[in-house]
Amino acid sequence: MDSINANQPEDNIENLEGNEAWKKLKELAEKADTCFFCSNIKTGLPFSTRPMSPQKIDDNGDLWFLSSNDSHKNDEISHDPFVQLLFQGSSYSGFLNIYGIAEISEDKAKIDELWDPVLKVWFTEGKDDPRISVIKVSPTQGHYWDNKHGNAIAFVKQVAGAIVGKTFDDSIEGDLKA
Repeated sequence: MDSINANQPEDNIENLEGNEAWKKLKELAEKADTCFFCSNIKTGLPFSTRPMSPQKIDDNGDLWFLSSNDSHKNDEISHDPFVQLLFQGSSYSGFLNIYGIAEISEDKAKIDELWDPVLKVWFTEGKDDPRISVIKVSPTQGHYWDNKHGNAIAFVKQVAGAIVGKTFDDSIEGDLKA
């Protein structure tokens, strides 16, 4: 049985490296806004997963989160810094799977930079709450699934393909590497 990729009239694989990879990561992660943050991923047991929103994604592709320093996540990262982040930008595009190395700090300047008043829901004493920590995730590798021309064109190509019985998939995917 042939893969869907074998039936594509156009190339749908585009691996990205360096700045191009981090630019794509930033674009898709910002579109998604939240992710599943997975820790304890190397144990062979079910890993720990929780929804989180990055406070910042810098031009190097590093993702910055604020977290409670007494959380299970922080405890797991202190024992095993390897994490996985899973993003979904929409129902049809903007999927992102990132592996990285997490680093925890209590850098007050970084907390000030990342602070958003809505976080007071979790940190009741505001940005000076003693429970706040910063998690920086430095990506090591990843994979993305997106579409080439936006959701509207992808939808039209899908409908046209269904009508004529051909694959007009507008998808694009590839590996992201340093």
